[in-house]
Amino acid sequence: MGQIRDIMGKNVITIEHDKTSLDAACLMEKNGISFLVVLKNEEPIGIVTERDFVRKLVARDKSASKVLLSEIMSYKFRSVEPSTEIEDAVQKMLNNKIRRLLVLDNGKLVGAITQTDLTSYLRSKLLIEGTIENLAEED
Repeated sequence: MGQIRDIMGKNVITIEHDKTSLDAACLMEKNGISFLVVLKNEEPIGIVTERDFVRKLVARDKSASKVLLSEIMSYKFRSVEPSTEIEDAVQKMLNNKIRRLLVLDNGKLVGAITQTDLTSYLRSKLLIEGTIENLAEED
């Protein structure tokens, strides 16, 4: 089917762990994204998602400018390598009930894969296969 490197997003937006939740929210809004990878000494230590803001900030009526990102981010994240087969990444996401995977190469962040990336890839694959089948039926 292919490898993660073929479909991963390579332009992953990151933020340092010592920033405020407001800094993170502004960066996400500016870039039109739903998550950030949190770094410490240039290494990923977690992620922060829109869901983290809702559950850990808004629902607790906290001020984003006063809450450090490290207080709301998720330290637990899943990752794959660029050479991981797409099917394996899909299974990992399903098994762990998650929407995104970081792509690490020797511990270094090189990309991310999301449900949207996988859906787009699978849609294209199905369309191509359908077109090939239609052409074969016409012959």
